[in-house]
Amino acid sequence: MMLGGGILKGMAVTARNFVGSYFVKERMTTVQYPEERAPLPENYRNFPFLVFDGEASDAGLRCVACKICEKECPPQCIYIVKSNDKKPDYVGKPQFYPAQFDIDISVCMSCQICVEVCPFEAIKMDKVYELSSRERFDALLLRKPELAKSNEYYHRIHPTEAADVDAGLAAAAAAAAAKKKPAVASPAPPTPPSNPNPA
Repeated sequence: MMLGGGILKGMAVTARNFVGSYFVKERMTTVQYPEERAPLPENYRNFPFLVFDGEASDAGLRCVACKICEKECPPQCIYIVKSNDKKPDYVGKPQFYPAQFDIDISVCMSCQICVEVCPFEAIKMDKVYELSSRERFDALLLRKPELAKSNEYYHRIHPTEAADVDAGLAAAAAAAAAKKKPAVASPAPPTPPSNPNPA
């Protein structure tokens, strides 16, 4: 009798979950795509993009073409050509910049290693996943204009992470500014009084 009661309780739970999966909105896992889209979690990642500060994507690009991401990329899908000259960045400091920056998303495996090794917080992972194309080659090679996205966009898709990154960059900038300030001259030590009666 006890065994039969357990089976009935289990079947009641199964039936409740089965019915609820059709009528309870939070339980519905199927959406009518593309009219409906399931919200993506903040830590979702797809392919990389380049972050720029300010209004102009070319002038405010954080990337200084150090090529660390290109060297560390396991499938070798990042191609960078470093500039011969320097341009002022968004704070006015002369920096090298990528004359060419391409990512072949047909090869990229979304491992995020490029993001982890970048010392300038210049490359981040995007959430865009609708990238299908009829072309196999050129259309899947994203160039600098397609890769460059604003810091505001980064804050929209990864608000927590972007806030931490901005706080870290602000702290580093403040530390660099403090080092540049001239040190306050320390007062000279007092001169000992002269002995009027030398021995």
